[in-house]
Amino acid sequence: MFRLAHLSDPHLGPLPDARLRDLVSKRVLGYLNWHRSRARSMTATWLDLLLDDVRQQVPDHIAVTGDLVNIALDLEISAARHWLDALGLPEELTVVPGNHDAYVPGALRRAVHAWGPYMVGDPPAEPGFPFLRRRGDVALVGASSARASGPWFATGRLGSGQSRRLRDDLGRLGEEGVFRVLLIHHPPQRGATAWNKRLTDASRVRAAVKRSGCELVLHGHTHLATRSEIEGPNGPVPVIGVPSASNAPGHKRPAARYNLFSISGSPGAWHCRMEERGLHADAHKHDPAEIVSLASHELTIPG
Repeated sequence: MFRLAHLSDPHLGPLPDARLRDLVSKRVLGYLNWHRSRARSMTATWLDLLLDDVRQQVPDHIAVTGDLVNIALDLEISAARHWLDALGLPEELTVVPGNHDAYVPGALRRAVHAWGPYMVGDPPAEPGFPFLRRRGDVALVGASSARASGPWFATGRLGSGQSRRLRDDLGRLGEEGVFRVLLIHHPPQRGATAWNKRLTDASRVRAAVKRSGCELVLHGHTHLATRSEIEGPNGPVPVIGVPSASNAPGHKRPAARYNLFSISGSPGAWHCRMEERGLHADAHKHDPAEIVSLASHELTIPG
């Protein structure tokens, strides 16, 4: 049995003080949005409570699917590295970047450099996406949809080269008979987000999975708890989205949550149980608030 905890979109705060020249870009919109809404709805109080529960469950591995920061200031990126170091060792924790981690041109390069040990394949792999990590019978495939985009846009893109490598890597891992988990920030299924927040080449991801296969796709970005499917060569592949790990209860999006996957079985007969753990929507009315099991599901894994 392999237990994988998946969380996403912590949007670590508070924002550090920004220089005027840092805000002469799309960042000014994100800066205003943070102080207008996210400073109240996304706080360390709920994130810390969630992470305490993650540790108590003692998963074999933790996956974080992006948006660690808000407007990708240098101080945000370095603070996120300290947060990762406190959360787990690089061999215990896998990260892929999100659009907020690539908020402006150059930010993604700095984030990948700072968080590199958490987003690189098993030695002797070179840095780059997608990357592969084997953990027993489970293979984690980290793809990057993070791209800088214009004001009022939060789109993502893999590109043709990364998509080809993803197809080839999934195919090779399928021949090895491992349980493949694709980690990506933007959801790849049709209609998952608004047009200005979509994965612009989602069809490439779907084509790679349809041709080469995959057992499970995990994403963030929407801040919603979703279960969907995309087509695989042997049947539908589950696509699971998780709410923000720091969202306060009582707001329009689900309160802080993570998913815990228990994976067992063998090729053609995999089993995967998913448990949703987080805060109730009315948790802010209770003292103390606590993380609880919200629901559990047996996922149908293509055989």
